[in-house]
Amino acid sequence: MEPNGATGGRFNGRLAILLAMAMFVLVVDTSLMNVSISAVVHDLDTTVSGVQGAIALEALVSAAFILIGGKTGDLIGRKFAYILGLLGYAIGAIAMVFAQDLTAIIIFWAFIGGIGASLLLPAMQSLIHGNFEGAQQTRVYALVGASAAIAAAVGPLLGGFITTFLSWRVGFALEAVIIAVVLAGIGLVKDVPYHGDRSIDLVGAFLSIVGMGGVVTGILVWQEGGGYVGLIIGVGVLGLGLLVFWLRSRKRRGKPTLLDPTLFESKMFRAGASGQLLQQIALGGTMIVLPIYLQMVFEYNALQAGLSIAPLSLSMFVVALLAGRGLKRRPATIILWGFALVVVGIAVVVPIVPIADSGWYLTIPLVVAGCGLGLLVSQLNNYTLSPISDERVSEAAGVNSAAGSFGLSFGLAFAGAIMLATLAFTFTASAEASSVLSPDEQQQVSSVLEEDAEIMTNTGLEELLVDQPPEVQAEIVRINTDSRFIALQVALLVPILAGLLGVANALRMRRLPDPKPSASAEGAALG
Repeated sequence: MEPNGATGGRFNGRLAILLAMAMFVLVVDTSLMNVSISAVVHDLDTTVSGVQGAIALEALVSAAFILIGGKTGDLIGRKFAYILGLLGYAIGAIAMVFAQDLTAIIIFWAFIGGIGASLLLPAMQSLIHGNFEGAQQTRVYALVGASAAIAAAVGPLLGGFITTFLSWRVGFALEAVIIAVVLAGIGLVKDVPYHGDRSIDLVGAFLSIVGMGGVVTGILVWQEGGGYVGLIIGVGVLGLGLLVFWLRSRKRRGKPTLLDPTLFESKMFRAGASGQLLQQIALGGTMIVLPIYLQMVFEYNALQAGLSIAPLSLSMFVVALLAGRGLKRRPATIILWGFALVVVGIAVVVPIVPIADSGWYLTIPLVVAGCGLGLLVSQLNNYTLSPISDERVSEAAGVNSAAGSFGLSFGLAFAGAIMLATLAFTFTASAEASSVLSPDEQQQVSSVLEEDAEIMTNTGLEELLVDQPPEVQAEIVRINTDSRFIALQVALLVPILAGLLGVANALRMRRLPDPKPSASAEGAALG
């Protein structure tokens, strides 16, 4: 017996709500982690760079496996893949409830949870398509998309509130409860069989993982002071190059490929996917730097940090909603204005960093940047997928999602690495130039702060230096303060540069014909 709503009968509202709940957890998860960085660092006695690296790794795993995740769902069944994806996320959430060290977060939340996301998104899209038809299908896509948008908007506030008044562990426990409720209703889901080619491009899958994984992992290793950084990044770049060669060669021979390289023959698809990549780099860089800034410099708790970041997420939500319905401009022009506003908003934050005495100084610039991101969200998915035929839009959406997830992980990792590398350099240079510190003290400060500066608020540093002479305390605190400002300003150049490249890409879009609205494209744009 088929669930109601699967073939145009009575609308199955319960199933629609459960799908929206699954998407809400998927999106709110990273927001909770971002605003809880300082609490997680304190409770687990770990480092800011370690937690930031775990956040970037989760996005990377999702990106690296999302193309494989879609094919896996084809082979094992979309419903089974959906269940496995939910279980992966549940394992990650439960692990966060009981985690006692960073290793547990990396293994269970970042890696297993990331694989869960890579299975969940493609399966959810196929299940919506197979369990609903016509106007019902459009209604469910809209509901699930609205759930994702609301989660992105309220995530920092919700996560900040729970972390401040309860615990970040409670937030992840609530995620697990929501997933349990969704799994309890799995009987409502009708599986959607796959009738296409069941061959697997194992080499393409391996090269995609090595390529994307090598680039971001190399940045994370650099951030942690590890060796062979150039080699790891080089392997990643080589992997991506070999992936392109492999896909083209295999396509010419008429064999199945991980993804169809002819998708990139469309100039609109290439430009749109590039825009998606750059948008997510800008978002990832901003959303890792700002929480660290608010929690390191102002020593904000999670709720205060969430409130300070809220203008960005709320303005993005409102503008995306309004622009998606009412703007009558060319999509390429809206995208151009979106990237321009992102650049302006974040660029204004740079000179504010050393003079602000509260997070409210950031409100107007973040509203500007959020409006820009909202314009991008309202247009990029449809622009990218509209030139693709209905039978290939699911595959194209997977590529677009992979580009976005890779951009997010790259932005998180690169901005964080640049910030921490600048901190280490400026600490060392300032200590060596100090006329207050003795040579031995200079060496000690350089070695200690190079390792620990990333987690040092001024209050924490003063407690650490309680046995030092007052003049030494004051000098080291000054070095800490000045170096953090410089590091944060340099790190913000990452999203600014991504925005500028986005402007250049949008100018190229303006020379292309406008896309036609596509119901299939909008439906495939989940996540």
